[in-house]
Amino acid sequence: MVRKLLNATGLLLAPFLPLAAQSQYELNSGWQCNNIAKVTVKGEALSAPSYKLSGWLPATVPGTVLTTLLNNKLVPDPFYGMNNQQIPDIYTTGRDHYTYWFVKDFTEQQPAADGQVWLHFRGVNDGCDIYLNGHRLNAQTHFGTYLRHSYNITKWLAKDGKNRLAVVVYPPAVVGNPNGGQGGDGTIAKNVGPQYTAGWDWIQPMRDRNTGIWDKVTIEKTGAVHIKDPQIITKVPGVRLPEGKQAPANILVGATVENATGKSIEGTLRYKLAGNTVSRKVTLAPHATATVQLPDMELKQPELWWPNGYGPQHMYKLQLEFVDNAGVDDTEDVNFGVREIQTYWNAHTNSREVAVNGQKIFIKGGNWITSDAMFRFSRERYDAEVRFHRDMNLNLIRIWGGSLTERPEFFEACDKYGMLVFQDFWMSGDCNGRWVDPMKKEDQWTRRRYPDDHNLFIESVADQIKMLRNHASLAFWCGGNEITPPVDILAAIKDSLLPALDNTRFFFHYSNTDSMSYNTLGGNGDGPYNIQPLSVFWNERTFPFNSEVGSVGVGDYESLERFIPAANMKVPENKKGGVDSVWDYHKYIPYFDFVDPYGKPKDVKDFANKAQLVNYDQYRGLMEGFSAHMWDWYTGVIIWKTQNPWTALRGQMYDYYLDPNACLYGNRTGAAPLHVMCNPIDGNIYTVNNTFRYHTDVMLELNAYDMQGNKKQLTQVFTEISPKSLQKYLSVKGAIEKMGAKEGMFLSARLRDKDQQVIDDNLYWFPDSTGNYSGLQKMEAAKVQIVAQKAGTDSIRVKISNPAGGPIAFFNRVSLVDSKTKQRILPVFYNDNYVSVLPGEEKIVTISGEAIGKSNNAVVTVSGWNLSEQTISINK
Repeated sequence: MVRKLLNATGLLLAPFLPLAAQSQYELNSGWQCNNIAKVTVKGEALSAPSYKLSGWLPATVPGTVLTTLLNNKLVPDPFYGMNNQQIPDIYTTGRDHYTYWFVKDFTEQQPAADGQVWLHFRGVNDGCDIYLNGHRLNAQTHFGTYLRHSYNITKWLAKDGKNRLAVVVYPPAVVGNPNGGQGGDGTIAKNVGPQYTAGWDWIQPMRDRNTGIWDKVTIEKTGAVHIKDPQIITKVPGVRLPEGKQAPANILVGATVENATGKSIEGTLRYKLAGNTVSRKVTLAPHATATVQLPDMELKQPELWWPNGYGPQHMYKLQLEFVDNAGVDDTEDVNFGVREIQTYWNAHTNSREVAVNGQKIFIKGGNWITSDAMFRFSRERYDAEVRFHRDMNLNLIRIWGGSLTERPEFFEACDKYGMLVFQDFWMSGDCNGRWVDPMKKEDQWTRRRYPDDHNLFIESVADQIKMLRNHASLAFWCGGNEITPPVDILAAIKDSLLPALDNTRFFFHYSNTDSMSYNTLGGNGDGPYNIQPLSVFWNERTFPFNSEVGSVGVGDYESLERFIPAANMKVPENKKGGVDSVWDYHKYIPYFDFVDPYGKPKDVKDFANKAQLVNYDQYRGLMEGFSAHMWDWYTGVIIWKTQNPWTALRGQMYDYYLDPNACLYGNRTGAAPLHVMCNPIDGNIYTVNNTFRYHTDVMLELNAYDMQGNKKQLTQVFTEISPKSLQKYLSVKGAIEKMGAKEGMFLSARLRDKDQQVIDDNLYWFPDSTGNYSGLQKMEAAKVQIVAQKAGTDSIRVKISNPAGGPIAFFNRVSLVDSKTKQRILPVFYNDNYVSVLPGEEKIVTISGEAIGKSNNAVVTVSGWNLSEQTISINK
């Protein structure tokens, strides 16, 4: 992460010289906009501070045109119901309909001496012309969704400090026909930009194709010399452990420095880390730019960065300074983690194996589209979404190639929570010609040459590498989703750009390439994407590093209410015409007959509640099935997909509004780093240990429960669990069949440590001999006691106690709710949810998050399979 300081008092390196002139701030409010048809003057006149604006709209920047129109109530919310159909599509209206001028007045004085002022754009989709105080800044129209651009505006600043910036933003040159295909008719890929905006099988088209100043606009002040694109490489030789004394690591630091003046400058580029100052003298000719590599540094006793589940995520702060006779010209703050990522070919599995700091890591990942389909990004939302992935016990997020390279704030969250990132570039097999597709306008040979401007694609790749390469979480680059880029682009990336700009990360030609997972099974190398019998996950071999495999993901009733009108709240049926039009529009994937064994749904609320049981079982089974063949069949798996940037009814562990469903907690259980699990087909019991620790004196407990809560001990045995291992124990199939034949049964599988504390807890529910959950359907109500206690400003503890002598309190959802609105408070985070409490036991669910401290009306609700909803006041 690179961050500019706001003032000299924030310097981390007190012994260094004071900063001569440097600060950075964002232009993120006070913008106005107007459609191009309503602006009758040219940019030179419009950008004059004296020109009067009349009838202009308040504009959202960063944001898209559609965001601004929505915020001004000129279009309905495209995420609700069928509203998106009411918004004119750019393919029908023409590009001018979404071509807008954006104007921002700001105050900035002309700098003294050699001071410089810079204007930075981090993302505009797709083309723009920029004017400041009557002057056009860019000689040629800037194109490229993913290409940052900067301007030295020092000489154009107004003498009185009152400035006007005017930017006209043009939509993509080819907007594509949103004909229902993946990426519509495919021509959206002729641009260097996001392809999903023309629609996909999990989203409807974004009507403006995300036209706008969609990322940050900043003003930066420096002295004569400007530091750009720093690079920090960390080398961690040998095989490391998170604990204990560490051998040294090597730190390699470099940066580009630019002399913005017409005179030669001599100075020093330097930084301080762990008590050491590293520097190099630099001489810059007038208007020269140079890349400077500082001497390597040996960092003693480094604190290492590890992926989630394997160790802590320690981060270092480093400040680069350029110093000359005038003082400190410029500084760059960089946060980085000390770690080294290696990959090897596993000849046994025929797939890529990943190691961090010399230790092999079993990849448990999720596929990510983008945080918001309308590019309404925020640091807070990124943090919440990545935290959800951490809470699922995942260790990798793959950024799908039909969208974008994610923003630095996303990578900051991944650094924080230990998520490795697999970053695709902007290709897809669907639009870029891998398959014959009757929905596409042009043939495969033509589509294979997309985009139209190869040089722009290459230039954008180089720029994004420079922007993101310092993040500890960034693990892999990938040419595209399910297809390589065209030959010349591919060659430029792997033979030129990456060797020169980032030679520390493995590059996959495409997302399911043979160098990732050698496909001996035929097909496309990924999937399935819909609901599966658990036997598929456990017993049917798939691709040894599966980049896309998933299931369903409908949220509960409260989630559905947020975007489905009451009139459309109809239970989906597995027959032709059995799915309501709104559900279909929001891409519902059938649950087929997986819900019915719990009892035919009476209404949508009943359906959604029963769907959560299926959700939990599906994703627990998926993760457990892959873990059961760790290092034998598989080296990794990436779920398709774990989040939605729109209100889709598929592939999500939490909804667009950041409300988690049972998929998240089933995945959390199945992917636990140290875990006991049962193959539901043959009843075999396994432990899996993803960690580097050797666990001794672990008690394995297996207990069966009937529907009345009666317990039968199956085994209780001490065991030792080796690091990075899978161990098989016994089969309990006979006990399951015997005890569960009439009504079904529960199996409690637990691990306890030497202090008898539960370190893994896994409860299965099995149907009767006919495959139905007949016993569940007539369970007695649980008589639980629930207490909620404030545990801190942003924390609440909820204790659910289930007395002995009754049934299991099964599958309870804990929610934090506003007592006045009756709506859930979002986002908050639960250490566990959809919890079951055995007779005579208690469970504690911890709720955390900043939203807790911001609410004065919070209460807790708890409802479950055999527990009517209860509302609990929170004790202070």
